[in-house]
Amino acid sequence: MMILRIILKRIQKDDSTRVLLGEDKDYINASYVKIVNAGEEYYYIATQGPLPGTTDDFWQMVVENNSNVIAMITREVEDGVIKCHRYWPITMKKSLDLKSCHVFLESYQILQSFVVRIFQVVRKSTGTSHFVKHLQFTSWPDHGIPASAEGFIKYVRYVRKSHLTGPVLVHCSAGVGRTGVFLCMDVVFHAIERNFPFNIMNIVGQMREQRCGMIQTKEQYIFCYKIVHEVLHKLLTLK
Repeated sequence: MMILRIILKRIQKDDSTRVLLGEDKDYINASYVKIVNAGEEYYYIATQGPLPGTTDDFWQMVVENNSNVIAMITREVEDGVIKCHRYWPITMKKSLDLKSCHVFLESYQILQSFVVRIFQVVRKSTGTSHFVKHLQFTSWPDHGIPASAEGFIKYVRYVRKSHLTGPVLVHCSAGVGRTGVFLCMDVVFHAIERNFPFNIMNIVGQMREQRCGMIQTKEQYIFCYKIVHEVLHKLLTLK
């Protein structure tokens, strides 16, 4: 009976933070996540990587929440397994035509650890345009950790500098493991820059209250501390 109560309580919490689509409040596997640290509040959407059947819902969520940044922390295929459906056009010559919108690729740039794409999303119902910067980190294996923390540190900072409107929308494959590491590190980097205190265990606890399973493995959790150690070490060497 106690286990059942815990499960029901967790489901209720997850349901209270889930993203609702449109007037009908349709379902999508995505959660609003708010993290509070040292009096500062940080807002995100953590979501599953789109599937062929959820691509239209995904873009609807992006537009309805006015998010101008998508942080994608996975490759489409890893070790021969499809991890995320390619939900964008691969050429600037032809748009992706969906039920509710057209998605146009405006530009792209391939960097060492991630790819930068600019999309224009045009809603069919209104003709209005929404521009999105899509940042795909390509150096993180599923369930593992990157060989080097440096590339991920640069990526997190680039995402933050690119953010202008709406919650930062973050996904990997399931939207909990690597996604959780990103959210945690984004908050921690803010704290370090402002000389604020932070507690990684508390931040992870807050995330898990709002989306079950955030940061999936022991290795991912340890990687958070490895990143912080590297950032602080570099700061000390600059003094």
